[in-house]
Amino acid sequence: MMKIHDLSPVKGSRKRKKRVGRGPGTGHGKTSCRGHKGQKSRSGGTIPRGFEGGQMPLQRRLPKRGFKNIFKKSYIPINIKDLSRFPPNSTLDIEAMEKAGLVKQVKDGVKLLGHGEISHPLVIKVQKVSKTAKEKIEAAGGKVEIQ
Repeated sequence: MMKIHDLSPVKGSRKRKKRVGRGPGTGHGKTSCRGHKGQKSRSGGTIPRGFEGGQMPLQRRLPKRGFKNIFKKSYIPINIKDLSRFPPNSTLDIEAMEKAGLVKQVKDGVKLLGHGEISHPLVIKVQKVSKTAKEKIEAAGGKVEIQ
């Protein structure tokens, strides 16, 4: 019968840590596996990422393309067809849409788009709305408020 003290790891599965700089008997003494001279042998001698030995690095050789607008607004699109699950005459704002699972991560707001149909009136509070969406909501007797 095997006991817990008889258990041991499989031969070769556990490797000892290399202890450098502990004398010549270890085989890793004196220069501590760093070799002689040069940047890599010095303390603090690290080479930055992307360094190509003084050659112009790749990220500087390649041309820059395009334009990134740092003031761009990012709206979450919601279609009218997604609003049919709400009861008639209810008021919808971002909090109500989050509770219903329509909106997960609010960025700069919500934009209402006109894909689909709606048959009952709703009061909707959003940041942006398309012309067709506004027409369809108002035709159903609802109202769109822009915040």
